[in-house]
Amino acid sequence: MNRKLKVGILGATGMVGQRFIVLLENHPYFEIKAIAASPKNAGKTYNEAVKGRWKMDMSIPEAVKNLVLLDVNDIDTMASQVDFVFSAVDMSKDEIMAIEEAYAKAETPVISNNSAHRWTPDVPMIIPEINDYATDIIQYQKERLQTKNGFIAVKPNCSIQSYTPVLTAWKEFEPYEVVVTTYQAISGAGKNFKDWPEMNNNIIPFIGGEEEKSEQEPLRIWGHIDHQKKVIVPLDEKTITITSQCIRVPVLYGHTAAVFVKFRKNPSKQELIEKLINFKGTPQDLHLPHAPKQFIQYLEEDNRPQVSLDVNYENGFGISVGRLRQDKIYDWKFIGLSHNTIRGAAGGALLCAELLKAKGFLKEK
Repeated sequence: MNRKLKVGILGATGMVGQRFIVLLENHPYFEIKAIAASPKNAGKTYNEAVKGRWKMDMSIPEAVKNLVLLDVNDIDTMASQVDFVFSAVDMSKDEIMAIEEAYAKAETPVISNNSAHRWTPDVPMIIPEINDYATDIIQYQKERLQTKNGFIAVKPNCSIQSYTPVLTAWKEFEPYEVVVTTYQAISGAGKNFKDWPEMNNNIIPFIGGEEEKSEQEPLRIWGHIDHQKKVIVPLDEKTITITSQCIRVPVLYGHTAAVFVKFRKNPSKQELIEKLINFKGTPQDLHLPHAPKQFIQYLEEDNRPQVSLDVNYENGFGISVGRLRQDKIYDWKFIGLSHNTIRGAAGGALLCAELLKAKGFLKEK
C-alpha cells in the first residue's frame, strides 16, 4: 500500500486555508505535514494562531491543532517536509506569482486557490470534470521552469462554478451569447457576519474584479493547447460571449447565478435537462475521493435551488440547477447554485489535486 502524500498548506490560517484543513482530515491520498502563514504567525501552533478566528462549523482537526506554523517565505524548510502544497496565501498578485513559482522551482508542485497565475499561458486552470486535458500543458511549464517535478496548477474563480459546467453540458447545442448575474456569499471575501456586520440586510452591487473573471475565465477553461507555442489558447469570444454583473448578498455560503442563454441550435427543455443530469467527467470515471457521483442535479420545483436546501449537494462538490424555462428575448434561462468555498475554492483545488495524483503528476519526492 502506497503511503499518503505529504501536504503543505500556504496561508493556512485564512478562511480558504481553514477549509483545506477540514477537507483534508482523514483523506485517503493526502496527509497534512506542514502549514505556513505570514511571518507574524510563524512559530505559533495552529490552535494559537486561529484562536478567535476559526470560521468553520466543525472543530479544528486534532492532528493539526499542535502543528507549528512556518513562515510562508521559508521555502526550503517547507519544501523539505512535503511532496506538494496547496496555496491560499493573502498577498499582492506579484508576490503570489513569485512565491508560487519559487515553490515550483524548489520541486514542490503548487495547487493554487489564488488568481495570480490563472492567465499564465502555460499554467493549467482546471475544473476537473471539464478540462482535465489542460494538464498536458504541464510538460511545457516544467521546461520553462527547468524543473523535474515542480509546477503550478490553479482552479478558476468561485463565481463561474454555478454556470460554466452547465454551459459545458450544453456544448453540442452551441451556446453563443450569455448574460449572467451572480449573487455571491460573503465567505467569498473570506468573511463571516461577525467580521462583516454591515452585510446584514444589505446588498452591495459591486465586487472588485469579479465581473472580468466571470466573463473571461470560462473562455480559458474551454480553450485548447497550442503545442507549437506551448500555451493554452482561450476560446474566442466570437464563439461565445459572456457578460456579467456580480453582487454581494447577505448569505454565508453559496453563489447563485441567474443566467440567460442564446443557442445556435434549438434544444428542447427535456434535451437540456438530460444533458445536465448525465454530464460527467474524468473525476467520476476515476471515482476520485471527492468527485460528486452526479455532478449536476436538476430540481423541478419552482422555488429551487435554494442556498439553505441545496448548497451542500454532494457535500458541496455538486452543482444545482433549476427554473429552466424559455425566455422572450433569449432562448432559455435558468438558476444555478454552487458552494463557493468547497467547489468554488478549497474543494475545487483538492479535486484538482486528486486528479493530478491519478494522472501521475503528484508523487512522493
